[in-house]
Amino acid sequence: MCGIAGFILRDGQRPDPEQLARMAIQLAHRGPDDHGIHCAGPVGLAQTRLSIIGLATGHQPMVSADGRLALAANGEVYNYLELNAALREQGRQTRTDSDSETILHAYAVHGLGFLTQLRGMYAFALHDADAGRLILGRDRLGIKPLFYVRLPDRIAFASEIKALLPILPERPQVSSGALRQFLQNQFASGEDTLIAGIRRVLPGEALTIDADLRIARHRYWSALEVAPRAIGLEEAHAELDGLMDAAMREHMRSDVPFGLFLSGGVDSAVLAAMLHAHGAGRIKSFSVGYRGTAMPHELDEAARVAEHFGLDHRPLELELGQVFGRIPHTIWSADELMRDYASLPTSILAETAGAELKVVFSGEGGDEVFAGYGRYHPRPAERWFKAILHPGSGGFRTRGQWSGRWSRRLFGPALRAVADADRAPFLRAWGETPAHWSDMQRRQYTDLVTALPDNLLVKTDRLLMGFGVEGRVPFLDHRLVEFGLSLPDALKVRQHQGKWLLKRWAEPRLPPGHLARPKRGFHVPVGDWLRGEVAAQVGRRLARNRGIRDWFRVESIPALVAARQKGQGGGRELFGLMQFAIWHRLFIEESGLRPAPDEDALEWIG
Repeated sequence: MCGIAGFILRDGQRPDPEQLARMAIQLAHRGPDDHGIHCAGPVGLAQTRLSIIGLATGHQPMVSADGRLALAANGEVYNYLELNAALREQGRQTRTDSDSETILHAYAVHGLGFLTQLRGMYAFALHDADAGRLILGRDRLGIKPLFYVRLPDRIAFASEIKALLPILPERPQVSSGALRQFLQNQFASGEDTLIAGIRRVLPGEALTIDADLRIARHRYWSALEVAPRAIGLEEAHAELDGLMDAAMREHMRSDVPFGLFLSGGVDSAVLAAMLHAHGAGRIKSFSVGYRGTAMPHELDEAARVAEHFGLDHRPLELELGQVFGRIPHTIWSADELMRDYASLPTSILAETAGAELKVVFSGEGGDEVFAGYGRYHPRPAERWFKAILHPGSGGFRTRGQWSGRWSRRLFGPALRAVADADRAPFLRAWGETPAHWSDMQRRQYTDLVTALPDNLLVKTDRLLMGFGVEGRVPFLDHRLVEFGLSLPDALKVRQHQGKWLLKRWAEPRLPPGHLARPKRGFHVPVGDWLRGEVAAQVGRRLARNRGIRDWFRVESIPALVAARQKGQGGGRELFGLMQFAIWHRLFIEESGLRPAPDEDALEWIG
C-alpha cells in the first residue's frame, strides 16, 4: 500500500526530481516506510511505500531488468503467486518478493491484456520506454484512487489530489457541478472532482498517454457485462462458499499482522468468521460507540462476535468532542468532500489500529453486492411515485440531501446554474444498464459505479491511509461482485429483507441469534453536537469564510442557524457548509496546510 505520483512531459523536456519530491511529500502518510524517485526520458515517477508484502525487496519505483519498463504501484495484487508461477513458465523470473513486480512481468508478456488477469486493489503508473507511453491503471471497483490533470506541458497523476496541487501553475478553481453534487448527493461522482481540471481515472480503466500527451482509454472491466442467471438456492449456496473461501485465502496474504474493524452488523461478523475459519488466530479487532448520547451503538454486539471467535478486541467508547475534533483532519485526508459522518469515527479507528497494525479488514461492499440496502427494494407505490416525480432512474436516487427551502435561499448564482448536475451520475449509470436487467440489478449497479467508489471507498482508503493503514475489503473481490449482481432477485431479498442468500449462508457460521438483531448502521450523533451555541458559532464563522462568500448567500445563514437551533431541520445543510468552508481553506486558499488529528473544528472554518 503506497502513494504514487508523477508526470509525462512533452517536447523533449526532462522531469525535475525536486518537483517529484514535492509531490511525494504530500503522500508521505500513505507510505511511511520508504520512498523513491525514477526519471527516464520525459517521465518521472515517485512512490512512498507502506511495506506489506516483500518487505525487504519491494522498493519502488521498480525497473525491469532490461530497463525498458518502470512501475510505481499502490495496492495489492492478491493473486501474484499464481500469476508468477504462470509467468515463470513463459521465461520470466522475478527478482523480488513484491506482488507489484508481477505487474511488470505480466505487462511484458501480455501487454494491456494483463489487466484482466489481476485480482486485487491497485492503482499504478507504468512507463514503457520502448513504446514511448505511460499507462495509468485502476482496479475494477475503484478501491484504490488515482487522479490526473492535463497541464500545458505535461499530464500529471497522483494517488491523492493534494499531491497535484504543488505543480499547478495557477491557483486551483472549484468545479461548480462537482460542488453541487457534493451538496445534494453527499459526494461528487464520475470523472470530475471538486477541483476544476483534476479528474479521476475511472474504476476498471487504463489510460495510455503517448509522447504527444494524447490519451487513449482502455476499459478492461465493467459490471455491465454481468448477465443475470437462473440459479437455484443450492447451487448459489455452494458457489458462494467457494468464492468466499478463495477471496479470503488471497486477501489474507500479508507479511505483516492484520486486524479487523468489527461492528455489530452482518458483514464484519462474516469476515470474523472467515478469518477464524482460515486460521487467522487471535487477531486484534476494533469497534466504536459513544458516551453521552442517546443514539444506540453496537459495542455489545461487536464484543459478542469477538468473544465467539476469540479475537483480541478493543472497544472504543468516544466522547462527542473527540469525534467532532476529527473534522479538519478527515477533510484533509479525504481530499474529496463527503458528507459521510462515519468518516469521523473511522478516523479514530484508523489511528488506533495504526498504532499497532498496517492492515485491517473491513466489511465494505456487502450491501452493494448482495442487495442489503432498503433502497434496493422499495415498495411498488414508492417506486412509482418517485419515478413519476423524478424520471430517468426508476425512482432511485431521486431526492437531494438539501431541502428545496435551503437550496433556494443559500445557493449562489453559480450553483443555481448547474442544477442538472445533481442527478447526472445516477441518470447516466441507470441509462447504460441492459434492458434485460431487473430494477434491483440496476439499483445495485448505479451504486457500484457512483456511491461505492466515490463515497464509501474514499472513506475506506483515504481515512485509513491518513494513518498509514491499508484497508482490505474482501466483499469487493470482483468475482463476488459479479456473482452477487447476477443473482435472481429472489435470492437477494425476501419479505423485504435484504442480503437473503448471504445471511442464509452465514447463519451457521455466526454466533447464535446474531442475524436476528436489528441492523443499526454506523451512525454518528451529529445532532447532539451541532446545536445551540455550537451551531451559532458555526454560523458566525461561515459568514466570514471566503469560500462560503464566493458560492453561497451569506445573508441566509442566520435563518439556517435559527432553524437548526429550533429543531426545524438544517443540520445537513449547516454541516455541509462547514465542511466546504474548511475544505476551501485547505485546498484552495492555503494548500499545504495539514491539520492535526484532533483540532477545534470551529477554528478551521474562519
